[in-house]
Amino acid sequence: MFTGLVEGRGVVAAMTPDDGTVELAISPPPSMLPAGAAIGDSVAIDGCCLTVVSCADDCWAFQAGEETLSKTSLGRLSVGDAVNLERSLPVNGRLGGHFVQGHVDGTGVVDEAVQDGEWTTMWFRIPESLSRLMVPKGSVAIDGVSLTLVNVEPERCSVALIPHTLELTTLGLRRVGDAVNIETDILGKYTIKFLEDARA
Repeated sequence: MFTGLVEGRGVVAAMTPDDGTVELAISPPPSMLPAGAAIGDSVAIDGCCLTVVSCADDCWAFQAGEETLSKTSLGRLSVGDAVNLERSLPVNGRLGGHFVQGHVDGTGVVDEAVQDGEWTTMWFRIPESLSRLMVPKGSVAIDGVSLTLVNVEPERCSVALIPHTLELTTLGLRRVGDAVNIETDILGKYTIKFLEDARA
């Protein structure tokens, strides 16, 4: 379980394909090195929960399987790309964002970025299968960042990004046409499932 409060931006150090899977090596930012990571730890990479399979002081390695690569943007990464990193929430940790599972529902595409002073309203083009799980003022995780939805349309949604978020996460680097990982609020998913079962 994660909170959607990104700890820092890491950098892709290597991408090694292996029979439909990819081993992903990430260099974490200096701010995350004192606490570090251990083999078996869960880390959200651009919102996708992966397990540390090996680690050194300056590099953590993960394996992404076919399902992960088909549902997320991780397979499109290149060496040198920045990624959002968050280690899993400890049991006694403080929940500052919202409950984020690290189970990406699908990808969207940056459709528009509107500047308003230091703020940016960013629109994402998304499948209707995702928009039906969203509500204005509800929660969403985009590339692992916990955000509040502003507007929701059948094929688009928007969020307002403060300067802090733009500076510390990869959303400040995103441009129109870039792919992003989207995880909708778990409450919406269960609500839809219960309603569909009740009608069946």
